[in-house]
Amino acid sequence: MPRSSVEDSFVLGEGTDEMRGEHRHGHVEKQLLGYRLTTAEIIYRMPDYLDLLQSYVWQEYDMAPKFPELRRFLDFWERNLDGPIHHVRVASKQLIKPAELRLVDGEFRLN
Repeated sequence: MPRSSVEDSFVLGEGTDEMRGEHRHGHVEKQLLGYRLTTAEIIYRMPDYLDLLQSYVWQEYDMAPKFPELRRFLDFWERNLDGPIHHVRVASKQLIKPAELRLVDGEFRLN
């Protein structure tokens, strides 16, 4: 059965959730559950040159104020990466607010 062009655009990267369209729908669902777009700047020491600091930017949907996704990532970092973390700066923004979401009473179709 041939696929429509919309379906083709979601199947381009067979191995990734993002390319199958799950990425987009999952983020909206997360936002409706209270997740916020969270950006963290992780300042860490270079493993071979501990006097030098390097920056890494991490971004994901996470729940403020405990940030479980960020904590999971930082735990992974500390267990598996050599560069010790110097400090982390976090910014979080709720993209969908309750007042912006309304139920529709009807549907109008043209043609």
